[in-house]
Amino acid sequence: MATNTYDAIIVGSGITGGWAAKELTEKGLNTLVLEAGRSIVPEKDYVEHVPIYDLKYRGWDNRAERQRTQPIQREVYYACDEYSNKFFVNDLENPYTSAPGKHFSWIRGRQVGGKSITWGRQSYRWSDLDFEANLKDGVAVDWPIRYGDIAPWYDYVEEFAGISGQPEGLPQLPDGKFLPPMEMTCVEQDFRDALARHFDDRIMTIGRSAVLTRVHKGRAACHYCGVCHRGCITSSYFSSLNSTLPAAQKTGRFTIRPYSVVHSLIFDPQTRRVTGVRVIDAQSKNALEFKARVFFVCASTLESTRILLNSATPEFPNGLANSSGELGHNLMDHHMGAGAGGEMPGHEDKMPFGNRPNGIYIPRFRNVKTKQKEFLRGYGYQGGGSRDGWSANAAKAGIGVEFKNSIKMPGPWRMGIGGFGECLPYHSNYVEVDKEKLDAWGIPTLKINCAWGDNEHTMSRDIAVQAAEMLAAAGARDIYVYQDISSPGLGIHEMGTARMGRDPKTSVLNEHNQAHDAKNLFMTDGACMTSAACVNPSLTYMALTARACDFAVSELKKNNL
Repeated sequence: MATNTYDAIIVGSGITGGWAAKELTEKGLNTLVLEAGRSIVPEKDYVEHVPIYDLKYRGWDNRAERQRTQPIQREVYYACDEYSNKFFVNDLENPYTSAPGKHFSWIRGRQVGGKSITWGRQSYRWSDLDFEANLKDGVAVDWPIRYGDIAPWYDYVEEFAGISGQPEGLPQLPDGKFLPPMEMTCVEQDFRDALARHFDDRIMTIGRSAVLTRVHKGRAACHYCGVCHRGCITSSYFSSLNSTLPAAQKTGRFTIRPYSVVHSLIFDPQTRRVTGVRVIDAQSKNALEFKARVFFVCASTLESTRILLNSATPEFPNGLANSSGELGHNLMDHHMGAGAGGEMPGHEDKMPFGNRPNGIYIPRFRNVKTKQKEFLRGYGYQGGGSRDGWSANAAKAGIGVEFKNSIKMPGPWRMGIGGFGECLPYHSNYVEVDKEKLDAWGIPTLKINCAWGDNEHTMSRDIAVQAAEMLAAAGARDIYVYQDISSPGLGIHEMGTARMGRDPKTSVLNEHNQAHDAKNLFMTDGACMTSAACVNPSLTYMALTARACDFAVSELKKNNL
């Protein structure tokens, strides 16, 4: 029998929503997940092995139509293509505004599984270098937790998700519970050896990736087809769709409702609790309400904050749970766009195997043991070594047997590395509700005011210089350097806007991701982050979610929520 009352309601079905669903249902709660987008049927929607000649536009897509409906989403050129544009939102239906003179690229996926279908799968632990950074640098507010608080939860989520990687014993990049690492290519091994010879403060390791290298939890090992953004029919990479949501389904206490666009939360000022969720049915446009005892808002950083901003009450005129005034502020992302590449001589007798869905990682080395004068925090590199194939000769002119044979030959080996840099939590980077601009369901949208500061620009220049120096030390030829810092948002690691902290006067959430102003409200996606570190954040979101769920259920049993 249909009901609109549950023990728990989760908004969003992506990485954090999926983990919340798994944890809460397994701990005995009758749980509803509200997903704004459609259901996904892997057998139909995952098309990683469909040949390009079977596509209507042969991979080029209907560019005029996509430019009209997905101009922002198409900025992620490598993923929003003819195969996978269906996993990204329609920008006309989901508008937002960047402040004058600024540009924020808001990349979104509205479907069951969210962006966990298309994420890059890089999975790294934070260290106390990251959790203590704000306090030591005198920036923003201190994190209310340390590595020791979250380390057991890193263990927990890694053991379920399956993270392949190589232990390295670095204090700034703690080792985890790893599946066997993927192999480096020959030029990557050369590059790693060169770093060891020429630099005493940096190493290179294989990427730590949520892609299976052996059978794990009933999921198959990756077969290196290399087009993960199209979906993975073998469930070899971690996503909520193929891992946490099925686990929740097995409990018999799980309900998911697609096409459920959350408008706002309902707050009772007498009990000082959230009592329900207002929903617009995405297909019928009808308004609905659902009630529960505990609420996890996991809609993604900006969507979660948008929901709270649209849940304003007389007591909280600037957004629910916003007595601190910090809701919407301190927006962060990782900056990219700086790095270098070059030709690596040798190994002409070797070819790479398959299309490895992973790269290399050079962990942070700035402001680790010695203090950098020019900027705070640090950066890490991602990239890889590969060999040019036949397509590198596509622009050559020629005719005859000799020419045809020449373009069959593989080209030289190359190595490229690009930086991911930390952004400081500036109070001046913020979002606000634009009540004049509504989305397709009549809900006020966001106006985003975000720009890089001097610290990010200075760091970006150092990323480019150091990349070139490392390539030169490794014997690379024809080195090229690029330094064109990406617009905020394109890192697709947006964080902040509802930060954790110890003091309710300066933060939105406490050390358990629980709202200071509404004890049965939790936020565990990127909105909760107090700083950004320089490593990919999704593994930390997972660990924080599992930890918060454990606390919430404990509090429910004590009747504290």
